Amino acid sequence: MEKWRCTVCGYIYDGDTPPEKCPNCGAPREKFEKLEEKAAQLIERSRLSNGLHIRLYTLLDEVAEVAQKGVEDNLDPRCVEIFTQAKETAALIQQRVKAEIQTHIGKGKWG
Repeated sequence: MEKWRCTVCGYIYDGDTPPEKCPNCGAPREKFEKLEEKAAQLIERSRLSNGLHIRLYTLLDEVAEVAQKGVEDNLDPRCVEIFTQAKETAALIQQRVKAEIQTHIGKGKWG
């Protein structure tokens, strides 16, 4: 399946021919350009990677919630230390994920 980019807003459309109008901005079919194979492959790889980043971010939300409950339970200092470290590390990695996705968007690695 081919990929088409709206030259007005950057929307990527998957199909044999571009749509009558852009689903995002309404630009007419003539404003779409067919992507070369290399660019289309990069978009497919980027979709996979970005999906994994989003999944990781969501899982880290769960880690932070579990860690907060462990901190609140306050069984003993070592447990609190482990849960605190897990919560802080989850937040750090989430920030890195957001930065990486932002970089991907800036480089056109989204799709």
